[in-house]
Amino acid sequence: MSVPHSEPPVADTAPTDPILTGYDEQHKVTYLRLLDAAAEHADWREVARIVLKIDPDKEPERAHRAWETHLARARWMTEAGYKFLLKGGAPN
Repeated sequence: MSVPHSEPPVADTAPTDPILTGYDEQHKVTYLRLLDAAAEHADWREVARIVLKIDPDKEPERAHRAWETHLARARWMTEAGYKFLLKGGAPN
């Protein structure tokens, strides 16, 4: 399993693959930060700006899409994706 970069750039949308991806492994910390923010009921705009590094004032649609899809993927990680981590990570 690879060590995540401190803040890798995020894609406009998160993966939707039914398996763990290399992108998921790189963004484990991002996913955790999104889950923490959601638990605290943080405003999505603030989360997009701070966690995803997308300015919602300049790119509102992109920021919202990125926030929404990455949060959904973070939740998937808690339901299914973690099993792949326990098995050693994303397939090659």
